[in-house]
Amino acid sequence: MAASPNFPLLCLNGQIVDAATHGVSYLSPAFRYAATAFEGIKAYWNADTEELLLFRLEEHLARLVESCRIMYFDPLPAADVFIAGIKALIKKLSPRETCHVRLYCYIDGDGSMWATGPVSWLVTLIRTPRKDAIQTGIHCGISSWRRISDDVMPPRAKVAANYNNGRLASIQGRLDGYDNIILLTQQGHVSETPGSCFLMVSKGRIITPTTTDSILESITRDTVLQLAREELGLRVVERQIDRTETYLADEAFLCGSAQEVTPVLSIDRRQLGDGTPGPVTTRLRDTYFRAVLGQMPGKERWVTPVKH
Repeated sequence: MAASPNFPLLCLNGQIVDAATHGVSYLSPAFRYAATAFEGIKAYWNADTEELLLFRLEEHLARLVESCRIMYFDPLPAADVFIAGIKALIKKLSPRETCHVRLYCYIDGDGSMWATGPVSWLVTLIRTPRKDAIQTGIHCGISSWRRISDDVMPPRAKVAANYNNGRLASIQGRLDGYDNIILLTQQGHVSETPGSCFLMVSKGRIITPTTTDSILESITRDTVLQLAREELGLRVVERQIDRTETYLADEAFLCGSAQEVTPVLSIDRRQLGDGTPGPVTTRLRDTYFRAVLGQMPGKERWVTPVKH
């Protein structure tokens, strides 16, 4: 059996506890009705300074508040409470590797489907070694499952229930032989993958779906678009994208806190470019890696250092 990527402790409502004996009650609305909002915050290990760098922590916490507001959660603790819990867990575990910080807010107790509280929260750390695909690229297909829309389950809310849509598409994609799968909106335009945003390069421009194309308002996407404009001087266009446009792209890539910047080599078995990670994607990926380590002048505020 493979070793668990999880660490043995978690932070539950501000207290460091044993992960094996604490969790979410099976009676809670969180368990029964997926009444859970969450954030995934990358913590990058900087070997030179021997500290973990939380990437765009404040923005992630702000989005968590927005998700909970959309889903009728009772008010959350102040951001400082979450930050203290995250830092306490990191210092207790003292990981010397890049990790994913998972912060969950959920409806606790044994209330009904329409319960809005009490809200509990927990923080876990998960080991996340960098995937080879970030260097080598992946092959994607277009899913027959459509992306949920704002009048069904709002995609801009990062909530557990939404990921059943992506789960179905992901399983289909794997069975069809793809590394990842791209969902279309109800209107047939490109939306996103189950866990990352889609961007393509065409005629020197980066083109990506708008925030109203049933996507999560990704913090990594915002990061990449800022770096493309401000650091690389690239033109960025946010608009609807037709399925067949993706086949004609010079390059394409996915971005997200887990995917980071991952090149896409083909879509529906149509090769993009020469079938290798393209020059724009490679430049953006390398620039992104500098930014997450606080090595991008003017963008140092994006990282929050935590020493052991």
